[in-house]
Amino acid sequence: MSATTPAKGTGALVPARWFDGLSSQARPVLAGLRPTSTGPSLLLHPLAQPGAAPTEFTWAQVGWPETWHARRPQVRVVIDLREHGSLEIDAVAQWHAALAGAGARPGLAQRMQTHWPVLLGVLLAAAIGLTLFYRYGTPWAATQLTRHVPLSWETSVAQNALQQMDEGMLKPSKLPSERQAQLRARFDALVQQTPPSLQRYRGYTPKLTLAFRAGMGANAFALPGGTVVMTDALVKAAASEGLDDNALVGVLAHEVGHVVHRHTTRMVVEQGVLNVGLGLALGDVSGILSTGGSLLTGLAYQRNHEREADCFAIALMGHAALPTAPMGRLLLAMARDEEHEKGKDGAGKNAATPTKTQEKSNPLWSLLSSHPDTVERATELEQGHAPQCPKG
Repeated sequence: MSATTPAKGTGALVPARWFDGLSSQARPVLAGLRPTSTGPSLLLHPLAQPGAAPTEFTWAQVGWPETWHARRPQVRVVIDLREHGSLEIDAVAQWHAALAGAGARPGLAQRMQTHWPVLLGVLLAAAIGLTLFYRYGTPWAATQLTRHVPLSWETSVAQNALQQMDEGMLKPSKLPSERQAQLRARFDALVQQTPPSLQRYRGYTPKLTLAFRAGMGANAFALPGGTVVMTDALVKAAASEGLDDNALVGVLAHEVGHVVHRHTTRMVVEQGVLNVGLGLALGDVSGILSTGGSLLTGLAYQRNHEREADCFAIALMGHAALPTAPMGRLLLAMARDEEHEKGKDGAGKNAATPTKTQEKSNPLWSLLSSHPDTVERATELEQGHAPQCPKG
């Protein structure tokens, strides 16, 4: 076989210079392409040795150059042969024609570089995919993974967290022991009436307990593993509004909802899933996005958790034949008091809980709030139903 005769199955030969790494001088060769099932293989026919067998490189052994502009081909094609040096081709048009004839098709990356519609389509698909992953995929995956988190881990985390808060901002409750016992009895009775249909995780049976603390404003919060904390100020706030204990029981039902839905654990898992997903999708950039967006994403997921807890409270109070209207009125009273405090000092005690006025004037307040739309939520609780809650 002569150097100018293509090997069997090889298309037109293209003149090239082969820098094989063994000599500083380029070796003149003719480059040919042979179609294979995995992609064209490259054959180099040495012009200095007529009749010699060509050197063949498989598709995987060649660093095939990409085209960066469909209408402006490069002046010279440089092909990376890795440990065997490189190949330079001046006949660019012939080379691309030979590639097409051998069945080579540009990959997605190359088509994105040479065709704007393809690039825009890929970017749009990626944006939609990330949005769906954030909105639906992350919460779904976190819910499934949370099933495998042991209750003992939650209990340990809750004990450590409560101990740290007791050493810091929280103080022992000053409510009379009789009053505490009265509210605990209502809490225990409510827990006993929780129907199996409201259990989010099958087999998840934390020991629900009520604790009282002072040292902070009117509030109640749930710790993972079953501990619900109510502040003295919340009990006093209900009394000052002339509300009966159904208002406090409604708040406790809401907090039980957080426990049953394992919201604290899900929040931890959701952030982990989100960070891993962004890392796989965006690589090194994900670290910056995760750091900058962790606050916004965390608070956005918390908003969904608050809605879930509201729905749980509405369902549980309805099952126990207890009204949710007192709870709604208590929430409204707390919102009014907070707005009054914000009006006095400008900043308020908790910038993460905006007033209704702030939510209307600045949408960012609503985005940053973990307890958004306070008036709307309170109205739903007063009515005993909400559009987002499952019926029945």
